[in-house]
Parts: sequence; structure tokens; C-alpha cells
Amino acid sequence: MKLALVIRHLAFEDLGLFERTLQAAGYDIRYLEAGVDDLCWIEPLVPELLIVLGGPISANDEANYPFIADELSILETRLNCDAPTLGICLGAQLMARAMGASVYAATEKQIGWAPLQLTEAGQNSPLKHLKAENTPVLHWHGDTFDLPQGAIHLASTAAVTNQAFGWKKKGLGLQFHPEVSVHGMERWFIGHHCEIAATDNVSIEQLRADTQKYGYEMDAHACAFLKDWLVSIC
Repeated sequence: MKLALVIRHLAFEDLGLFERTLQAAGYDIRYLEAGVDDLCWIEPLVPELLIVLGGPISANDEANYPFIADELSILETRLNCDAPTLGICLGAQLMARAMGASVYAATEKQIGWAPLQLTEAGQNSPLKHLKAENTPVLHWHGDTFDLPQGAIHLASTAAVTNQAFGWKKKGLGLQFHPEVSVHGMERWFIGHHCEIAATDNVSIEQLRADTQKYGYEMDAHACAFLKDWLVSIC
């Protein structure tokens, strides 16, 4: 089987509904826990697929979280070699930084469900399954990033310009969270309680209602997106 190596920063921010799509595509999934497992021993080009998931820390904070330097090194090697790589939220920010772009605080924190606006390139990519007419997607971030030089801009929202980018043929960075499941979001509401409470105009009640409203709809579209992307990187 093909190996999908997954770097996870929080136990509850996992692959979610993407897990079954990866398994159906013939991938054996192995999680590595950032801050627990020693990432410096990873051979960057060995896994057929690398996925770097989200988390609440900054992509710039290797002073407090030394493993970030290891992640950046791994990503730099894979992306320069065009090895299949997917970054979600923090993972996308790390990809951008590994390719020389800046990561910084956005003008506003974005937590909640909102539709994507796809560029022409995005409409002609697997992200077409997540176009605004099909489904809103979940956003949960306070930082954003500049596009790396040579990256392809794929999607934006009114709040954040750079929501998705392609790198060469097999790299993809997503600022938003297409992997979440309705059931799994309940763990997010617990784990991110303090952040939710500290953010204006955001409440667990509204997030739960919107998740019930949009989550099941996004499920099928997100899995179709991932399935198409996995085909495109073969």
C-alpha cells in the first residue's frame, strides 16, 4: 500500500472524513504527533503522500515549538521535488513559509462557515467541487500568508484573499478546513472553547447550528474534491 504520512498538531484536528477517502484510494495512514514524535528523522521523500494538518500555534513560532523547523525542512524538500503534499490551515501556512512567503496575522479572525470564491485556475482544479454554488466550507484561523513566488492562486473569501494555492503539480495548500465532519466538530467546540469565547460574534450555538446546516452538504463535495486531487497527483 501507499503511505500517507500525516503530521497532526492537535488530537481532535485529524483527517476527519478524509480518512475513508484515503483508505479507499489505497493509502495506509500513519499519524505523527508534532511535539511528541521526533520529526527530524522523517525521510522527506519516502511517503507517497504527506499531509500537514491544522493547529492553533503560529507557523512562525519555532522558538516555542522547535518541531516547526523540522516541518519547514521536510516541506521545503518535498515541495522543491514536487512530491505530493497537502497542507490544511497551519499546514498551508507552513507550506507557504517553506517556499519563502510571509505568514502573519490576518486583519480579522475567521471562524465559521463561508463560501469560497474560486479563481479561474481553481474552477479548473479539483476545488471545483467546493465552489460557492455547491457548499460553504469551514474557516478557523487568525493568520494568513502571502502566496509563494510561483504558486497558483486558487481560492479566496471576502475576509482572506489567499484561501488556497497550488504548488507545481502535486502541492496544495488550503487555509480552510474541508476535512471536518459534523460529528467530529463537537470535539473542536470543546478543544477551542477559550478561543470561541474570546472571539466577537462567534458562539458555540451558532457554530453548531451552521455545522448541522452545512456540514452534511460539504461532506460529499469534500470527498469528491479529495478523490479528484489524489487522481491528479498519481
